[in-house]
Amino acid sequence: MTDLAVMIAGGGTTISDLAVLRDQPSLFGDVASTPTAWRTLDAVDGEALERIAAARAKARSNVWAHGADPGFYVIDFDATLITSHSEKESAAATYKKGFGFHPLLAFLDATGEALAGLLRPGNAGSNTAADHVTVLDMALAQLPIDPSNVEVIARADSAGLTHGFINACVNANVHFSVGHDLTEPVRTACLAIPKRAWQPAVTADGSDYRDGAEIAEITNSVNLSLWPAGTRMIVRREIPHPGAQLSFTDIDGHRFQAFITNQTDPDIAYLEALQRGRGRAEKLICNLKDTGCTNLPSTEFAINQAWLTTTLIAHDLLVWCQQLCLTGDLARAEPKRLRYTLLHTAGQIARTGRQTRLRIAAGWPWANQLVDAFDRCHRLRLTT
Repeated sequence: MTDLAVMIAGGGTTISDLAVLRDQPSLFGDVASTPTAWRTLDAVDGEALERIAAARAKARSNVWAHGADPGFYVIDFDATLITSHSEKESAAATYKKGFGFHPLLAFLDATGEALAGLLRPGNAGSNTAADHVTVLDMALAQLPIDPSNVEVIARADSAGLTHGFINACVNANVHFSVGHDLTEPVRTACLAIPKRAWQPAVTADGSDYRDGAEIAEITNSVNLSLWPAGTRMIVRREIPHPGAQLSFTDIDGHRFQAFITNQTDPDIAYLEALQRGRGRAEKLICNLKDTGCTNLPSTEFAINQAWLTTTLIAHDLLVWCQQLCLTGDLARAEPKRLRYTLLHTAGQIARTGRQTRLRIAAGWPWANQLVDAFDRCHRLRLTT
């Protein structure tokens, strides 16, 4: 599994890509054969997934203890589509008229870590409460913190707007921030908001006002009695950008969006900006797809779930490398850039005088960053 994760982190897309590691024994040592890798994935059943999850949580705790704890815990839940070009087990037609799978994923917003992933058939519902609850439990098990002692927020679009998911959040001492459909009562409440009640929205980092966007709270104008006590509803209106999807508009042509939350912060501008940050999960999904998640290797569903889990490990290896070993632009770079600048740097391993040296290609623009990364990694090893 380690060999597979390292191979995927390096850009591998199929099990046979293990040959890239195997052909460099001076760098990677003994590497599993392709048949061994297939047998390993085939052996990953439910109990094995639990053991792998426990190992991931232990590794995450160790990484956080060495400086990667963000101190702010927002978990994003989102699903994506993976196209299948053959009739693999449980592949099905998707809501976008494609064919394949519809996995549900959870990421930690502050670091970009991939906490959990549940492979589902292509026709799996977007708002299936049981799946969201399962992924919530998997994600919380990965965090080295207790939601009873620190604030953890579950954030989702309207796909997470189910009583099962939101009640599970409350029962787990997790705050929720979830998009809400623009139903008729919500639309009526939006149009009834007095002009003086609207206040400027702020940018994602809270440093400035967001042009053309305003927010208001309509908790007392809609019926929220079916949701947990303390649930609030906040809406935003703004001038729509070209191509924006509009459910309805007021006479000025604004686009409206709404969400519910049980956070108690009185600053609704902050709460709205926090909910808007959910869009970053889409970028993390792109990174995960660039880290092995696009191509599921087997006709068997269980093997593909094992592969998805391995891609989560590979994704976290890259994130932890950035968190602990890199600074500047490379600490925020996409996987493709990391592979080009650092992971695939040409070099030669030389062993002389009982020392092992890495000779980097002369003139490589990122040689200093690579040396600094090795240095930070070495210091971390000495303190572990």
